[in-house]
Amino acid sequence: QVIKCKAAVMWEVNKPFSIEEVEVAPPKAHEIRIKIVATGICRSDDHVVTGAMVMPFPIILGHEAAGVVESVGQGVTSIKPGDAVIPLFVAQCGECNSCLNTKGNLCSKYSLSNSIGSAAGLMPDGTSRFTCKGKAIHHFLGTSTFSEYTVVHESAVAKIDSAAPLEKVCLIGCGFSTGYGAAVQTAKVEPGSTCAIFGMGGVGLSVVMGCKAAGASRIIAVDINSDKFDKAKELGATDCVNPKDFKKPIHEVLIEMTGHGVDYSFEVIGHSETMVAALASCQYNYGVSVVVGMPPAAQKITFDPMLIFSGRTWKGSVFGGWSKDSVPKLVADYMKKKFVLDPLITHTLPFTKINEGFDLLRTGK
Repeated sequence: QVIKCKAAVMWEVNKPFSIEEVEVAPPKAHEIRIKIVATGICRSDDHVVTGAMVMPFPIILGHEAAGVVESVGQGVTSIKPGDAVIPLFVAQCGECNSCLNTKGNLCSKYSLSNSIGSAAGLMPDGTSRFTCKGKAIHHFLGTSTFSEYTVVHESAVAKIDSAAPLEKVCLIGCGFSTGYGAAVQTAKVEPGSTCAIFGMGGVGLSVVMGCKAAGASRIIAVDINSDKFDKAKELGATDCVNPKDFKKPIHEVLIEMTGHGVDYSFEVIGHSETMVAALASCQYNYGVSVVVGMPPAAQKITFDPMLIFSGRTWKGSVFGGWSKDSVPKLVADYMKKKFVLDPLITHTLPFTKINEGFDLLRTGK
C-alpha cells in the first residue's frame, strides 16, 4: 500500500521547510519502510538548506532518527515489521573490500560520495519512494527522516533493542555516535592524555564524553559561544576557552596552556580555518588531529606542510568510525547506563515546528 503522511519538504535552497502530505511507496526488494518516531536536527541538514552541501531539490532531509518497521520488501530476512530500528546514513553492503576491512567503516558500493552531490537523492535502484503534488521528491543520504514514514535500503538500517527509548537513542543515528566514536574509535584517546575540542554543539559535547570515557586527564573545550561551557563542564571538560578572549591565534593559546600542544585535537565545526588551527594546536611530533565537522562543498584548505612533516597525524572520521554492527551495541551500552544522552537534548518539539527547531540550531541554542 502507498502510505500518505506528513513530511517536511525542502522545495528550494534557503527557504523554510514546508509541511506537506506526501505519498510513500511500498518498499521494493531489499528495502524497509519505517514509521519514524523521533528525529534529531543536525548541522549537516542545515548545510543543504543553505547550499553549503549541494543536493538536488525538492528533497526530504533528516538522517538522525529511530523508528519502528512498518513493512519490508522481498528478500529482507534480518528485519521484520514491528522491529525497532535506527536508519544509517553510512550504509554498508557487508561484502566489498571496505566493509570486510576492520580499519574503516565506509562502504565502496554505497559510498558517501554516492549520496552527496550529483548522484544523490535516490534509492540504490535510481528511483525515489516519495511523491508530493505529483512530483518525485529526492531522498537524503538514503534516510530522509523528516517524514512520518520513510523507505531505506536494508544495508542502511540497524535493528536495536525494542525496549530502548526511541526519542533518546535517535541520537545514536548521528550526533552522539559521531562525536563519541571520533574520540574512542578514530583517535583512540589514551588515559592521561590531553585533548582539545573545537565546537561545543551536540557532536562536540559527545567528543567530550568520549575523551572522558577514554580517561583523558585534561579536556579543553573551545567555542566562540561561552553559553556552551556549563554543559561542556557537566560532561567532562576541565578547561573552557573562548578564542574571542585572546588577541593571539587559538593554537598559540592551547600550546601555552599545555606547554607543548595537546595530544589529541578535534574539529567539530566544519570550517577549514578551524581545521588548520586544530592541527596546529596538537603536539608537533606525535599529536593527532581529527576532522569531525562536515566540510562545506566549496572550501579548500591551505596549510604549512611543516605542520605534518614533523610527525603530526591528520585524520577524518565519519559516523565516529562505527559500523552497522556497532549501533545495536551502542544502544545496549546506553541501556546499561555507560553513557548519557539526556544532556544533549535541549528541546523537544512537535514535528510541525521543525522550522523553529532549525532557528534554535542556527542561534546556538
